[in-house]
Amino acid sequence: MNRSQLKRSRILKMAFTDSTRPGDKEEPFFMKATKIALVVTLYWFISISMVFLNNYLLDSKELDAPVFITFFQCVVSVGLCLLMSFLSNLCPGSVDFPSLKFDMRVSREILPLTVVFIGMITFNNLCLKYVGVAFYTVGRSLSTVFNVILSYVVLKQTTSFYAVLCCGVILGGFWLGVDQEAVAGSLSWAGVVFGVIASLCVSLNAIFTKKVLPVVDGNIWKLSYYNNLNAIVLFIPLVVILGEVKSLFEFSRLTDLHFWGMMTLGGIFGFAIGYVTGLQIKFTSPLTHNVSGTAKSCAQTVLAVVYWASEKSTLWWTSNLMVLGGSFAYTWVKGMEMKKAPVPTETHSSDPQKNKEDLGV
Repeated sequence: MNRSQLKRSRILKMAFTDSTRPGDKEEPFFMKATKIALVVTLYWFISISMVFLNNYLLDSKELDAPVFITFFQCVVSVGLCLLMSFLSNLCPGSVDFPSLKFDMRVSREILPLTVVFIGMITFNNLCLKYVGVAFYTVGRSLSTVFNVILSYVVLKQTTSFYAVLCCGVILGGFWLGVDQEAVAGSLSWAGVVFGVIASLCVSLNAIFTKKVLPVVDGNIWKLSYYNNLNAIVLFIPLVVILGEVKSLFEFSRLTDLHFWGMMTLGGIFGFAIGYVTGLQIKFTSPLTHNVSGTAKSCAQTVLAVVYWASEKSTLWWTSNLMVLGGSFAYTWVKGMEMKKAPVPTETHSSDPQKNKEDLGV
C-alpha cells in the first residue's frame, strides 16, 4: 500500500463517517474487538459472495452477455443510491446519505473517470468469466505493480527498493501461476489478458477518482451515483454493438424470477462492497484493511478449489502464495514507510490544488 492509498482511505473515512468527538467515552476492549470482528466478517462475506455470485452469472452456458450483466449491476447501484437518498430525506436522523440531484455539468466532468470505470468493471468480469474464481486472485494481481509504474511515469515518484522487490515477487507469482494453468491445460489467454487490462484500469481508476472527487465535494456516494449513471448510458450502445441483445432474447430463462433475483443480488453486493470497505477502514485502519483484503483473497482461493474439487499442483499453490505474500509484504513496507515519513496536516477541504496526488486501489 502506498502513500496515496492511505490518502484515499482518509477520504473514505470522511465520506462514510464523522470523526470521534473529543470527550467521547472510550469503548471497553471486548466491545471494540467484537465490533471489529463483525465488520471484518461482513466485509469478507460480501466480498467473497460477490465474486462467487458474479462467477455464477458469468459462467452461464445459455447466456453469453457479460456486458449486459455489468450494465444491470450499474442500474441496481443507481437505484440503491436514489433509494438511500430518499430514505435519508425521509428519516434524516436514521439514514446518513447525501441528497442527490442530477447536474449535467458534474456528469460531464466525471465522464473521463466513467470511461476508465467501465473498462475496470467490464474487464474485471471478463477475467472472472474466463479464468474462474480459483485463479482470479493471480489473474488480477498486477494492480500493485501498475500502481508503482504509474506513480513513476505520471507523477515521477520513485518507489523504495523493498517495495519494488515485493512487486517482483508478485510478478514472479503471476508468471508461475500462468505457467501452471498452462501445464494443467486450463489456461485461458483471453482471461489472462483481461485480468492484466483490469489491473491497469484499477490503477487508472484510482488516479481519475482522485482528480474528480472535488467535483462532488469529496463525497464517495455522489461519485458512485454519477459514475454508475454515466456508465448506464455508455453501456447501452456497447450491449447492442456486441450482439448481446440477441443473446438476451434467445435466453430461455429471461422471464425467470430466480435469474433476475440473482442479477439484482449481484448489483446489491456491488453497491454494498463500497459501504463495508469504508466501514472496515473506520473500525480498523487502512493498513489493516489491506491485510484483511489479502487474507480474504487467500480464503477465497481455497474455497473455490474446495467447492469445485479441483486438483492443483504444489507450484500452482506456490504461485498464489507468492502473489499474496508479495501483496502483504508491499502493504507492510509502505505502511512502515508512512510511519517514518512526516505527513502534512490535511483539512476536509476539497480544494483541487490539494488533490493532485494520485492514489492506488
